[in-house]
Amino acid sequence: MKTIMASEFKSKCLRIMDEVAASGEEVVVTKNGVPVGKFVPYRRKPKTLRGLHAGQVRAADDLIASTGETWDAEQ
Repeated sequence: MKTIMASEFKSKCLRIMDEVAASGEEVVVTKNGVPVGKFVPYRRKPKTLRGLHAGQVRAADDLIASTGETWDAEQ
């Protein structure tokens, strides 16, 4: 996380905004050495939840394959 003084942030705001958007790195703005704000990249929320976790969840085996056990309902 990068730290920058408020006076420097004021003079380089547009460039810092571009850097944050490109790199995703957060920038903490300080005034007299005290943090007063944090500039973070904007993350858009998906329009739907479908596919939200695509590629993040994996099954260890075949979830719908038969186990070979007989259910009470099948008797």
